[in-house]
Amino acid sequence: MNDQEYMQIAIDEAQKAAVLGEVPIGALIVYKDEIIASAFNLREKLQTTGSHAEMLVIDKANEVIGSWRLEECTLYVTLEPCPMCAGAILQARIPRVVYGAKDQKAGCAGTLLNLLQDDRFNHQAEVVSGIMEEEAGELLTSFFKELRQKKKKRTIEMDDNNKQ
Repeated sequence: MNDQEYMQIAIDEAQKAAVLGEVPIGALIVYKDEIIASAFNLREKLQTTGSHAEMLVIDKANEVIGSWRLEECTLYVTLEPCPMCAGAILQARIPRVVYGAKDQKAGCAGTLLNLLQDDRFNHQAEVVSGIMEEEAGELLTSFFKELRQKKKKRTIEMDDNNKQ
């Protein structure tokens, strides 16, 4: 399989998150051409700060490999990693990260900061960006548009109830 095929699987994971009302971000880890773990955001369901797709998939891969080091793995994620996830990627020694859409608000793989390739750290990762960027970005755009519409509808309904 190639990067695009793996990213499609990450997008499929992201769609599972959207169905649950979670921010649609999906991730998977590939080891020796085999998917060993996949995950999607579960922050709302679990009510834990660290329940980002990347954090969850890293934990799953650690269990499969039997080590905290994921030195021969590639992480695929639909959105550029945030500072927390970039830190976990470095700590797990993941050598390659492939992401879809850029994160203009929290991206730490090149957009706001490039923690993954900062040579002041004892580990760096190769970063491949923009794989299926349009599809990954559209998932997020659609999700947040729908969320805003629901919020607006609730506000209008509340206003109508208060007028009665």
